[in-house]
Amino acid sequence: MIRKALIHDVAPIHALLQFYAQKGELLGRPLSNLYDHLRDFWVYEDEDTGIITGCAALAFCWEDIAEIRSVAVKEEYHGQGIGSALTERCIQEAFYFKLKTLFAMTYRPNFFARFGFKITEKNNLPMVKIWAGCLDCVKFPDCDEIAMIKKL
Repeated sequence: MIRKALIHDVAPIHALLQFYAQKGELLGRPLSNLYDHLRDFWVYEDEDTGIITGCAALAFCWEDIAEIRSVAVKEEYHGQGIGSALTERCIQEAFYFKLKTLFAMTYRPNFFARFGFKITEKNNLPMVKIWAGCLDCVKFPDCDEIAMIKKL
């Protein structure tokens, strides 16, 4: 079941993101950041166990653009369409807010390409993203993520 994240979901979201951050597959987020941006997150909760098995966030950057980020699914739940369902939910939310553009910074461009995202240069992304999010990144200025963009 997909639902908006609740305050008690922060710890499982953090653990999930840290797992993939340690593998170098996505950028981790500090707990304080997750609390600050909890309203951005969707989670997939296993209806039988109540375990959070996946998450994704839609983070607004400017009046007509947002980023889909922190898409992660527990390894034992891969192949069940959870990541795709969470990404679709973020895209639906972007339409609800009448956004014109979505982007993602990713190590898995093929995943986002399935949703119509195209590879772009990082300098095509809003400067607010570069100066707000990227400056705090441990990989700045040597970012190795792939920038992708989708027009809505």
